[in-house]
Amino acid sequence: MSSRTPPGTTGQAVARHGWPQALATVVAGLVAMWVVAALGLWAAGAADLPGNAFPRVVTATVVTAVGGALELSGDAGGFADTDAGLTVLPLSVTLTGALVIARGFLRPLRHRAVTGTPELAGWAGRIAVLWLLALLGSAFAARQTFEVSLGEGVLDDLGDLFGVTPTVGFTSDVPLTVLFGLLWLAGVLVTALLVSRGAPLPGRLLRLRTSVRPAAYAMVALLLAYVVVGLVVGLVVAATRGHTADTFAVLLLGLPNLAWLALTIGLGATWDGRVEGPFGLPMPQVLDEVLRGPDVSTLNVGTLAEHDGRMWWLVVVAAVLLLAAGFVLASRSPSRVPAWLHAVRMAVALALTVLVIGLVGRVSAHYGLSVLGIGDLGGGLSGRLFLRPRPWSAAGLALLWGFVAGFLGASLARWAGRRGGRSPARSG
Repeated sequence: MSSRTPPGTTGQAVARHGWPQALATVVAGLVAMWVVAALGLWAAGAADLPGNAFPRVVTATVVTAVGGALELSGDAGGFADTDAGLTVLPLSVTLTGALVIARGFLRPLRHRAVTGTPELAGWAGRIAVLWLLALLGSAFAARQTFEVSLGEGVLDDLGDLFGVTPTVGFTSDVPLTVLFGLLWLAGVLVTALLVSRGAPLPGRLLRLRTSVRPAAYAMVALLLAYVVVGLVVGLVVAATRGHTADTFAVLLLGLPNLAWLALTIGLGATWDGRVEGPFGLPMPQVLDEVLRGPDVSTLNVGTLAEHDGRMWWLVVVAAVLLLAAGFVLASRSPSRVPAWLHAVRMAVALALTVLVIGLVGRVSAHYGLSVLGIGDLGGGLSGRLFLRPRPWSAAGLALLWGFVAGFLGASLARWAGRRGGRSPARSG
């Protein structure tokens, strides 16, 4: 279909075929997320969970990947106490679903410059209705209970004496899952419209094509570039250092978690965290070494370099990829935009991106068990892991890096003769 197609033609096609296409988009997104989650959990050994729990654990992983809320619970009878909590987004699963759904959303809207708001809202609404049904089904399916072994020694003897069989389980908070799942979908669809060069916009929003789209595209390209670099590093680690299954589990479940953490650390950002008990960070090992201490640890390029001097390369990678992002932003913008404005847009976009990484990249997990006070929810059967950013200092550093990278990228694009290579009507 050419760009000269009458405005109503594609709209009528979407209206006539919208529901099957929307269903295909939602199903494809869910299947892709489910497959990635299943492979990652299988590599992590979750296929051996008792009670045929594997499918429900995979479903719970998909639920958390779109922002859904899981409630952990424990039951150890009247003589024991349990405590558990988990907050983490498996961003490999999240990213897979976002890419598949965004592609399905944009496909019927290709090759058009302008679209009407009712048409766009109707198409997005079809996807949202079917996504809501999928969220409800997943939320009700994501529930399971497991028995917890007391190990050997005094706790095991007390368990036998008092008939204590501790259990821990999870259920999905359906209202919160629906709320955050719909917000996640809205974010995916809006981002797709902002990033895609060929996606149409309502007439009143056409100015975003030159002011917002280049910066949004540059940030998405930056994030995906970090994921690709992280994937290459992970594959090298799997091939040369062993622990292949554990490495692939991390790649399939949390590659963007690590890659985007590396981006913020390369910019100079600081995270606070701690690892204690059986919890751990399987890749890279240097993270576990820095965070496993008696008190809250500071995670930044300096503390990482104390354990592994190669961590300074994170700064170099950040500088190179940010310069490339600045070049891309300038190349996709009209030639009349001055370099300083490129720098400002890059700075704002990078600061917002870093704040989002801080929001989705934080981790919190804890579990504790005590029988008649023995164990004290902090002994060998307990553990805690958390990682949280210092967002405002990270955003400030991102503003500085973004401004410099945007200005240098614009200068490089002008020098290379590519800046404004496309007319303003088609750029962004």
